[in-house]
Amino acid sequence: METEPNDFDQVKKIVETTIHTYWKSFLIQGGVMVLLGLLAVSLPHVATIAFGIGIGWLLFIGGILRAATLLKSRHAPGFILSLLTAALAAVLGVVLLAQPMQGALTLTIVLIVIFIVEGVAAILIALDFRRHVRAWGWTLFSGMINLFLAYFLWNGLPSTANWALGLLIGLNMFMTGLALIMMSLAARNLNPEK
Repeated sequence: METEPNDFDQVKKIVETTIHTYWKSFLIQGGVMVLLGLLAVSLPHVATIAFGIGIGWLLFIGGILRAATLLKSRHAPGFILSLLTAALAAVLGVVLLAQPMQGALTLTIVLIVIFIVEGVAAILIALDFRRHVRAWGWTLFSGMINLFLAYFLWNGLPSTANWALGLLIGLNMFMTGLALIMMSLAARNLNPEK
């Protein structure tokens, strides 16, 4: 008795076909990300400045485009507040472009807060997991690492702001690129026709 494929099987086949078809593109993208990640890790100060400048441009251009769009709809609810928000984004972008290291300091403080929140949450989740899952220690360990990173970054301010973002972005790019490479190598052997 032959069964009809369900929606999940059809979606799975489409995804497998797409990944198999474009595995070389994923491999190239992964290789580029690994190289850029290694470059950022080896020059974290430069990567931190580049990140600050990139965020500055995004805020500036986004603020200008939002303001231009809002000016076409002056009677929309919340027009004044939205226009002020757009202007604030553009001004913050200019500030980041003019002083990327000051922006890096602010972004590092935000990163510290994120590490603290994620660390405390992971520890609380681990304590709840210990009644249900044997491997709850990994979640606890992850939370403790986040708190350690927050302490390490905070304790070293302002000098950690010079390199922390570049290093962490570089590590993230390296790991993402490595994951893409591994996925693409596995995808080249997929046989979506089955």
